[in-house]
Amino acid sequence: MSRAEKFYHRLIVWLLLAILAAPLLATLLYGISTSWSDTILPQGFTLKWLSALWSDARFLTALGHSLLVCCGALLFSLVLVLPAMFVIAYYYPKLDAVMNVLILMPFAVPPVVSSVGLLQLYSSSPLMLTGTPWILIGCYFTIALPFIYRAISNNMQAINLKELIDAAQLLGASTWQAALFVVLPNLRKGVFIAVLLSFSFLIGEFVFANMLVGTRYETLQVYLFNMRNGSGHFTSALVISYFAVVLLVTWLANALNPERG
Repeated sequence: MSRAEKFYHRLIVWLLLAILAAPLLATLLYGISTSWSDTILPQGFTLKWLSALWSDARFLTALGHSLLVCCGALLFSLVLVLPAMFVIAYYYPKLDAVMNVLILMPFAVPPVVSSVGLLQLYSSSPLMLTGTPWILIGCYFTIALPFIYRAISNNMQAINLKELIDAAQLLGASTWQAALFVVLPNLRKGVFIAVLLSFSFLIGEFVFANMLVGTRYETLQVYLFNMRNGSGHFTSALVISYFAVVLLVTWLANALNPERG
């Protein structure tokens, strides 16, 4: 590839990045502007809106709720899915085709329809879960399942799980010892990708959160919806803060990933 071609390729990449970043940059500028109505650029800059947002106890509570529900759902998913996937991959590999269909079932039913059914099931005794984080954790488990299953399944196929376990058994390890101390460390990359994909999707989920818990257990997206009629500057600061939280979590995950680089 010639230098001119490399230059044009880089130029195209930078142009695409600029186009993708333009809406976020405009939102950021509006979130830190004093006034921006009939001019090309803001008339002044201030951190008043960001300060008001991060000093709002309701916002901090909603952020904590979102992080708690997302992390709880992901932990629940990994604890249940990892052993099941190991059993399927090692003992019953033919069931993988069935699982590929089953994990897509949550997306076959629209969230609004699912929410109505869940409201009817869990709004009365013996399981009154509506308005609590538990019903969201259960819903988010079904949402995260396809992302977690596919990412880890691809990783299992890449490491040749059956040969790894057979080799460990030849060295005296039991099947579950091989799974814990040989297979699981080799699945870190798949788990890392699955958790990141699922988290970025779950923290932006709105329909289940709004219909099943609403303001009784307000999450970040419900808070954003409830503040939609307020100041546009405040809403812009909220949207930028939301993206900042997602980027921070992604950065921390990359920093803690032992296989980075």
